Amino acid sequence: MTGMQKYVAATAVVLALVGAPSAAYAGAPGKTTPVTAQPAAKKAPTARIVAPGEHVVDAGGAHFWLTEEGKHWTTPENPEPQFRSVVDGNIDLGTPGVGVQVEPSDDRVLLSGVYYGGRGTASSVTVRTTAGTLHGRLLELAGDPGWGVWYASAELPADGDGLSVRSVVVRDTVGRVYSRLDLN
Repeated sequence: MTGMQKYVAATAVVLALVGAPSAAYAGAPGKTTPVTAQPAAKKAPTARIVAPGEHVVDAGGAHFWLTEEGKHWTTPENPEPQFRSVVDGNIDLGTPGVGVQVEPSDDRVLLSGVYYGGRGTASSVTVRTTAGTLHGRLLELAGDPGWGVWYASAELPADGDGLSVRSVVVRDTVGRVYSRLDLN
């Protein structure tokens, strides 16, 4: 074995024993050439896939569940199930759109709605309000239903002025607008 081969072999053994750090060096003695690993591509988030009737609980205690007919939810202040249909003809699943429901409690507000009709895979939702910007979560049924549910919650402003929604924007995995609602 030549001196170079011994050096490379010894370096490989040391790296294996140490746990292979992210950068290794190989080359002639006295001359080092960095060899770095490329980081794995970061995958864009997507909606959480839920089974029909599976309950998802947000931080404020609201429950959401989806069925083939639409969005169902309850809140701690209103434990009676509420419903938003996606099959009653009030929305066109072929045209991008977003709905919004605003439910204030004593110190928090729950914002949620149905999004539908966009191209690509829904990835994120941003809600612009009079009190600032919120980043919500997405839920969908398995398969390709053509719609999903978004939700976000926040503390109400201390000034007592409440909170109004200005826009809701759902984006796809490459950052394009999937669907949007502009109110102001």
